[in-house]
Amino acid sequence: MRYPYFQFKQFAVWHDKCAMKVGTDGVLLGAWTSVKNAQRILDIGTGTGLVALMLAQRSTPDVTIVALEIDEIGVEQARENVERSPWSERIEVLHIDFNEFQADDKFDVIVSNPPYFVDSLACPDLQRNTARHNESLTYADLLKGVAGLLSDTGSFTIVIPTDVAELVKSMAANYQLYASRQLFVITKPGANPKRTLITFAFQAQECQPEELLIELARHEYSEEYIALTRDFYLKMP
Repeated sequence: MRYPYFQFKQFAVWHDKCAMKVGTDGVLLGAWTSVKNAQRILDIGTGTGLVALMLAQRSTPDVTIVALEIDEIGVEQARENVERSPWSERIEVLHIDFNEFQADDKFDVIVSNPPYFVDSLACPDLQRNTARHNESLTYADLLKGVAGLLSDTGSFTIVIPTDVAELVKSMAANYQLYASRQLFVITKPGANPKRTLITFAFQAQECQPEELLIELARHEYSEEYIALTRDFYLKMP
């Protein structure tokens, strides 16, 4: 590994112990998710704690965040990253399987960057396999759990492969969760979007898809991507 940590403008994320490293998916989820009117936020599968830290930076000081992680080593690293951050008093990292998680109060915002390889060849590294494959947390399990934890006016945002987006939206409707926002992520001009972010709510409404182009050329970022991530990336003006 070239660098054991990733330095952002207001915090650093160490990822040398975690199976999944800091990546674009997590950054987009943390930057694009709406935290308007949020008081309680839940991050499912926090990994390094990246998304929880980004949402803490973007939300008001009275917002509390619960971050769940099934991998014990990941929990240790996430807790270390939170402790080093300016928001250690607002983020609680729990070592628990989401399927077993219960809460006394509902959450206003729920986010997840879930395991995303469906029916694909398993990785021989057990830790990395748990992080990348969805046998331990299926989309159905995730959506069912979210529906039970989300407040009536809350929102759930997920980042997933584009080729399963329609399936996930169809499954979400079984739990009265409906797409209110959708962002197709395009890495370079002419490329097909491989990732999409979707926000769900209990209120059925028209969803207008958006597109985000990341790079105009190699290391030449679009104005939209710069605007979305400039509060975090050191390289963004």
